[in-house]
Amino acid sequence: MRVTAHLDVEMIAIETEDQVSVMIELAAPPAPADGAERAPSTLVVVLDRSGSMSGGRLDGAKSALTGLVDRLDPRDHFGLVVFDDRVDVVVPARRLTDKAAAKRAIAGVEARNSTDLSGGYLRGLQEARRVAGPAGATVLIISDGHANAGITDPEALARIAAEAYTHGVTTSTLGFGLGYDERIMSAIARGGSGNEHFAEEPDTAIALIAGEVQALLAQTVQAASLHVRLAPVVRGVLVVNDLPANVVDDGLLIELGGFYADETRKLVLTFEVPAVAALGLAEIATLTFTHVELPALAQHTVTVPVHVNVVPGDVAAGRVPDPVVRTELVYLRAQRAKRRASELLNQGDSTAALEEIRQAREEIGKARADAPESLAADLAEEAATLDYLAHETEMGSASRAGKFMSASSRARLQKRGRRYDTPPVPPTEESDPDEDEA
Repeated sequence: MRVTAHLDVEMIAIETEDQVSVMIELAAPPAPADGAERAPSTLVVVLDRSGSMSGGRLDGAKSALTGLVDRLDPRDHFGLVVFDDRVDVVVPARRLTDKAAAKRAIAGVEARNSTDLSGGYLRGLQEARRVAGPAGATVLIISDGHANAGITDPEALARIAAEAYTHGVTTSTLGFGLGYDERIMSAIARGGSGNEHFAEEPDTAIALIAGEVQALLAQTVQAASLHVRLAPVVRGVLVVNDLPANVVDDGLLIELGGFYADETRKLVLTFEVPAVAALGLAEIATLTFTHVELPALAQHTVTVPVHVNVVPGDVAAGRVPDPVVRTELVYLRAQRAKRRASELLNQGDSTAALEEIRQAREEIGKARADAPESLAADLAEEAATLDYLAHETEMGSASRAGKFMSASSRARLQKRGRRYDTPPVPPTEESDPDEDEA
């Protein structure tokens, strides 16, 4: 893993409180040389077969899963758990030595009753942990409905996902249509250090499922984490990205999940630095990255110290902030604004949600004038996205806007820079929010 760190300011004034942000760029190792075997993968799909999935949605999901089976190797483990108000293991997790049998089982899935998402998820986790090897496993939940049976509290489900991640099981989610509860799907993906996807139409769902498998098969890093050890001089730290983080004795432990070959990501931390009384180089933090490299399953650690120069006030007054780091901060703040706006729409407060969107759009507009060329395209795309979201919110399409914002903000906050991050495309046809069967 290649790690580089860039400060927004290289110096701070003596005896003056300040904030210092560091942008960390992480680059995963390339794919193994030709002829080298990749580590076998484990994927368990948890599929909603409730009544609202009948027709195009269930057919699209089954088509995508059939293609998924074709992509996997006979050495890989695959399982399929389906749920409505009952949970069934359609394909027990095992090596894909009989792809035809797996495809027949997929073809036989039919829509039924209500939505016990937690029951399906818990059973999927059991299957994943039963067969997962040293490289871990991935569970992918596909659902179009509100969970109306079993555990329905988003935070409780997030805790289950987080606990599973400690045992090597990553969880990703795909919300289908406009009737699912993005709070639940987002919480599970966040807790499980996986991806959160939104597909309004079957073709989009098929592409996203294919992308999830592509990323899984291309992984060269598993179980990546960042330990941020704060220096005594630092008061606190904010993780600007939306990543699972736990407080430890001397700082934070941030979960980064898996990386595919040659993937690069950006992570921004902002440190609260109180007045420092001595001139010279001051340590802010020590960053320790730990990861398991595939296919050798070798654990590696990279340590990067972060320092800032404490100078007289008149010298610090002439500092020029790094435009790349500051632009990245604006970009990530816009994602956090979208996350807040999505939550506000869930609460029925479209006026406050629209204000969040408009303020983020204004910040992005100001930043574009001074943005480095390398980030100008990202800001232009984000400005267009915010304009679209404002329009959807104003026109009363709160369900679409909320789901769009939840999925797109998470993708950019969690895995900023990944090539497989394809933002949702505005739909070509209007559709009404659907409701799951009780």
